[in-house]
Amino acid sequence: MIGGGIAGLAAAPYLSGAAGGPARAAVTLLEAGDRFGGKLLTGEVGGVQVDLGAESMLARRPEAVELAREVGLADVLEPPGTAKAAVWTRDALRPLPAGQLMGVPGDLAALAASTVLTDQGLRRARAERPQPAVDQDVAIGAFVAARLGREVVDRLVEPLLGGVYAGRADEISLRAAVPQLLPIAQRGGPLVAGVHELLDRPQAAGPVFQGLRGGIGTLPVAVAAACRRAGAELRTDTPVRELLRTPAGWRVVTAERLIEADAVVLAVPAPVAAALLAPHAPGAAAELAGVEYAGMALVTMAFRRADLPLTPPGSGFLVPPVDGRSIKAATFSSQKWDWLGRAAPDTFLLRTSLGRHREEAALDLDDGELVARSLADLRAAVGLAALPYASAVTRWRAGLPQYPVGHQARVDRIRAAVAGLGGLALAGAAYDGVGIPACVAGARRAVAEVLTPLPGAGPTEGTMGA
Repeated sequence: MIGGGIAGLAAAPYLSGAAGGPARAAVTLLEAGDRFGGKLLTGEVGGVQVDLGAESMLARRPEAVELAREVGLADVLEPPGTAKAAVWTRDALRPLPAGQLMGVPGDLAALAASTVLTDQGLRRARAERPQPAVDQDVAIGAFVAARLGREVVDRLVEPLLGGVYAGRADEISLRAAVPQLLPIAQRGGPLVAGVHELLDRPQAAGPVFQGLRGGIGTLPVAVAAACRRAGAELRTDTPVRELLRTPAGWRVVTAERLIEADAVVLAVPAPVAAALLAPHAPGAAAELAGVEYAGMALVTMAFRRADLPLTPPGSGFLVPPVDGRSIKAATFSSQKWDWLGRAAPDTFLLRTSLGRHREEAALDLDDGELVARSLADLRAAVGLAALPYASAVTRWRAGLPQYPVGHQARVDRIRAAVAGLGGLALAGAAYDGVGIPACVAGARRAVAEVLTPLPGAGPTEGTMGA
């Protein structure tokens, strides 16, 4: 495997046998950076271990939770203590309305009760305008605005999508980002009624999201340890310079060694994959080079509870860009995660996020300025007047791939161009979803692909070098 983010790491257990199945190959995993895990990272803030990257995983999609169990973390899975979120809009915290899907309402009564929209915006949403059936990919912002009005997009869809992609609703693909809405779009039926029907279907039992005591950043550590116990070789600080074709498979070139491999799983950001694939699949490389990324900064702060007359309510709040604030979201970590409250009962931890696609100037501000801007918005939103006794700023430059209109067609073209190479598969957030479960599912798909020989070729099991 090349790439030690969660996708590359997730592929390794299914090849090495660390996930509990049979060992399928000798595995070497190479990571250019100094650690494994990508956007999954824990660190210490104010003497408390806390996530500095992704903090939860969708449990209704099982792949990530299954991986955690397979590497010995079943006993530390823990759902959020509260999921009661708000929207900070029009100078007030307003409850995130129930009965919505990525901000698209399926319950107009709940939408009205939330007061997120102005009276005019609510009247427009109630007067849904029928639209023709959609036979091609569209931006989710335009799709919703035409039916329910611009305010639903600006104050609900935009902040929710921004929390996932750090992108823009008027550019993000409906097909790629919210595929549940695709059947509604294709039949041209009422949108609110269609979302209500979707949400009214029986759901799997259990929590919607899961975390891990100690932080989601402990997952890559556990996966790496399980793979090493199974005999896999995992190396950091080892960037791959070149991929060469050989009669038996691939030669992976690093600064220190050459690795002969029967097959390669390429789980790296799109620009890196483009450079490595350019000599072998120039069409795929050109498509990959066109994938854009968004950057964001996370500001994590630790307060003494004794300094807080009241703790902020709920799990946090989202901020619509239309309101012109510095932060785009705040998470009250000690409220959201009971394990944090137990680990540090005298500390209140929260974090804010700043930056989105093509609005990333915040990442170039110094840490003190980012903390100051976060505190100013928190004071305006929830009356937080205390100062933190510790803080940490984590910058994720080019952290989130964007899924614009046509993204899925681009991914299909990339995979078609790579398919004929044999013994090489792609995985990672740039393809089928940016969430942890989607990355794990993509890793499984890549494993299946490299273990399936091309017609007329011999078996590919053997050495998964890099």
